[in-house]
Amino acid sequence: MSEDSIDTAKASTELLSLLSARKEAKDPADEEILRVEGLRMHFPVRGGVLYRQTGSVKAVDGVDLTIRNGETLGLVGESGCGKSTLGKCIVRLLNPTGGRVVFKGTELTHMSQSALRPYRQDFQMVFQDPAESLDARMSVGELISEPMVIQGIGTRPERVRRVEELLELVGLPKTASQKFSFEFSGGQRQRIGIARALAVNPDLLVLDEPVSALDVSVQSQVLNLLMELQRELGLSYLFISHDLAVVKHVSDRIAVMYLGKIMETAPADDLYASPMHAYTDALISAIPVPDPSHSRKREILPGDVPSPIDPPPGCAFGHRVGAARYEESIASPPSMREVSRGHWVSDCPCCVKAD
Repeated sequence: MSEDSIDTAKASTELLSLLSARKEAKDPADEEILRVEGLRMHFPVRGGVLYRQTGSVKAVDGVDLTIRNGETLGLVGESGCGKSTLGKCIVRLLNPTGGRVVFKGTELTHMSQSALRPYRQDFQMVFQDPAESLDARMSVGELISEPMVIQGIGTRPERVRRVEELLELVGLPKTASQKFSFEFSGGQRQRIGIARALAVNPDLLVLDEPVSALDVSVQSQVLNLLMELQRELGLSYLFISHDLAVVKHVSDRIAVMYLGKIMETAPADDLYASPMHAYTDALISAIPVPDPSHSRKREILPGDVPSPIDPPPGCAFGHRVGAARYEESIASPPSMREVSRGHWVSDCPCCVKAD
């Protein structure tokens, strides 16, 4: 081995040791790393001559969820149900209008940006649209190393070597660091986003549709990479996706979201085997079956999704489908109920199956 190779390996080891030092006292795997309580994100709607607030878009409306160390929580639901907004609230890219976000025992909800900066090393986000999240004026090397620069991690040569390692990790050549993001395809840009998120060796990754921009032939490679990194580094994931088949493959538990609220949460196998909420049942029925000789009854949802500006009282899904017992949910607003160990469902009389 040449002296340059020895120096490179030594510098890389030193930087990884620096990044991983805080993990030596990591909490046990069964400990919560994230707790979200009653989280709300309401965007104001303004109008009129004086441009006064006339209402609010209830994108996230009272969400509770937890993620344990080393766990993947899948978050599924139709487009526009608030999944991405929830992820952005958790990492404080949006300031929630209510509720609490507790990360590793520390409440982040009302922290100033300066006080929050040290914690950003511990959680990162991979965005749905890499073309929007990657600054086209910066080289790929600058994009990936920027989190390390902000956090004051490593020297410049160490950061350069770390960038090259991360590029190889996500399947891109080292020379990509000298190029700009607009020179790559959508799938390659997404891999750059994943490399950037991993740069500071976080504990929690919020993955917002991380493989939706990738070719089908590459999706499994990236998913396997994420799962391998989770095993090696003890990462926790909030995996946001509309692809229920992918979510089942990567998740330990799954939360189903509809119109800003959680409808059902359960271990992945339990949820797919025994969905309790009618909305979950409808989503599962839409999963394509790869065997042409096997047919699955597709449940077509009637009606339209209610407006998040003026959601109906009671069960929003029951209102959409015209459920026979919808009026009962108005008199008694649904709350989460545990139907079996770890399996929680919004206890609505018009949408929940009998035990």
